[in-house]
Amino acid sequence: MNISDVARKTGLTSKAIRFYEEKGLVTPPARSENGYRSYTRKHLEELTLLSQARQVGFTLEECRELVGLFHNPARHSADVKTYTLQKVADIEAHISALQAMRDRLLALAAECPGDEGAECPIIDTLSGCCHTPQA
Repeated sequence: MNISDVARKTGLTSKAIRFYEEKGLVTPPARSENGYRSYTRKHLEELTLLSQARQVGFTLEECRELVGLFHNPARHSADVKTYTLQKVADIEAHISALQAMRDRLLALAAECPGDEGAECPIIDTLSGCCHTPQA
């Protein structure tokens, strides 16, 4: 299979496939005499795993771990589940942080008159200063 076949089957771009190869996340494909990469079913599975794992938020290093588990016939599903649930906890913490940022921004926006004047409680709060009208 050539890289364009693999790209079509995995939904990845050729550039992404070469990137994953460069980072050592996939088994290096064999090269033909003309230097073209030749992919196998195993590469397709590795790249599909990477694509799916990235879509649900795993980092490149976490993907490296998942590919290692994919290749480990002695792996335990309990380890994979623990790894996945840790990722869920990380995502939930990130969601909480994003919600707190959203709430703070909404509170700041509620304090701002949003008119043609220069006084802006948002800028004042974010800059840490409090402008008082000059007499």
